[in-house]
Amino acid sequence: MWATATVPLTISMPSGIPDMSHTIREQVVLVSGAGRGLGAAIVTAFAQEGAHVIINYRSSRERAEALAAELGPRAHAIQADVRDDTQVRAMFDQLRRTVGPVTTLVHNAIADYRFNGDARDTITTLTADKLLGQAETACVGALTLLQHAVPDMTTAGFGRVITIGSNLVQHPVVPYHDYTAAKAALLALTRTAAAELGPRGITVNMVSGGLLRTTDASAATPEAVFDLIAANTPLRRVTTPAELADVILFFASPWARAVTGQNLIVDGGLVFG
Repeated sequence: MWATATVPLTISMPSGIPDMSHTIREQVVLVSGAGRGLGAAIVTAFAQEGAHVIINYRSSRERAEALAAELGPRAHAIQADVRDDTQVRAMFDQLRRTVGPVTTLVHNAIADYRFNGDARDTITTLTADKLLGQAETACVGALTLLQHAVPDMTTAGFGRVITIGSNLVQHPVVPYHDYTAAKAALLALTRTAAAELGPRGITVNMVSGGLLRTTDASAATPEAVFDLIAANTPLRRVTTPAELADVILFFASPWARAVTGQNLIVDGGLVFG
């Protein structure tokens, strides 16, 4: 069952002056695709900082609810397919009634995917349905979430939006065509949203990881690939979900108040630029 306490959002800021008192602890953070993998690490990082966290999931109900129970009374699990406007609308309506308006949105959800270079689709085998399926979750999902989050953020004069990208856009060392194309489109949407929403006090940034050790999506990756990536990074290791989550906290924090429209690559230095 949900806790029904409402978080008071008393944000008072003169025009153009960010509110440094709006710390992570005061934020209501919605993370899409948060029942497992990287999403669970992101939720955990915010919860450790005292934020109210919303664990959105599409099908991982048991894992999402177990995570919410583990994180305590300021964590809640709620089902909604981010591609479905009706479900997302219902989710935001429920959150306003029970927790409060969302101040911080992390779009982490991806369509089901397995990072296995030997089993990937090539240009000659990739279908339009697979390409569009990745884009639907990455881009349509982001748009749907933004359309329901932005009105409350606009009213408050404050919002933090973080999308999850991939260093494959900059360095397609393995050509996962459908996944990478969707993340490239999401990067473009991130930047155009930043341009439009900045005057409302809303920042929009992307954090792009490389192969992470380990998520459900990367579990199919051969160990030799992890070793190869580690050997080619300046840090000589593969980035973890918790390390990527640290950077997401930065973008949500007051310390990033003047940063928007950026794509920060977090992969141990495998990709520069």
